[in-house]
Amino acid sequence: MSKPHSGSEPDRWIPAPYPRERLIDALIDGGGAGVNSHDRPNVLWKIKRLVEGDPELQFGLSGVSELPYETVLGLAAHAGGFSADPEVRHGVVIVDPARVLDAFEEVGDRLALAAERGERVLLATGHPTGLILLYQAAGRLLVEHGAKLLQPLEGFTWKVDGRSRQIRYLNGVAVYTDRASALHTHSPEPMERMLEEVTPDLVFSDHGFAGAAIEAGVDTISIADINDPALIVAHHLARSGPLVVMDDNVQPAAYWPCFQMIASRFPR
Repeated sequence: MSKPHSGSEPDRWIPAPYPRERLIDALIDGGGAGVNSHDRPNVLWKIKRLVEGDPELQFGLSGVSELPYETVLGLAAHAGGFSADPEVRHGVVIVDPARVLDAFEEVGDRLALAAERGERVLLATGHPTGLILLYQAAGRLLVEHGAKLLQPLEGFTWKVDGRSRQIRYLNGVAVYTDRASALHTHSPEPMERMLEEVTPDLVFSDHGFAGAAIEAGVDTISIADINDPALIVAHHLARSGPLVVMDDNVQPAAYWPCFQMIASRFPR
């Protein structure tokens, strides 16, 4: 039987039993939960832009700008565990770490099922300086337990406003690049292009990568920050699989509790 894990930095990405309280504390310490980096005015502004039909906030999704402002605020608040009172316009937003862990249990169950079935999975992130280690560790678990990671359009280059753009894979995870650096992106275009080449059984991603997959009808697990309302609405409309709402761009190593919750749902 495995002994409780010591939590030393190099080993946090190896599956091991952790007390739930330890994972909650680590999520708060790392910033994934607790006080979010986006304050309440930012969250309300993003919701307002979505319901007014701003394409930049839609992440490639149709039909996500049709709900009333108060409804979308309520959905985001429920997912994150903060106040849905529209009269509260200022202050910080606090994300409930217990809800984050509960959501990652669902993610782990779906990923474990994908591995059991031998599914073809596509991992991608628009936050390469935040979520990359989490996706890479999830990818290793998937492959070890029988799933296959897809890498469509690896190295494919095209032009956006005269600038080179390319899809590259970092240990099995797709990122959007300018051929020199990995880029933060909300654009659905990279995933739209990848889905022209292949149709995965499952996508695990965020931002426009997730939005485009959901729009295409692909079973999708998504990670959304509290100011990513389109993905929250899509989940409410039963268009996506498990959704995690948390801060999606803290230090990459800080997401190890999320990985451990995913790993706990795989056979040991």
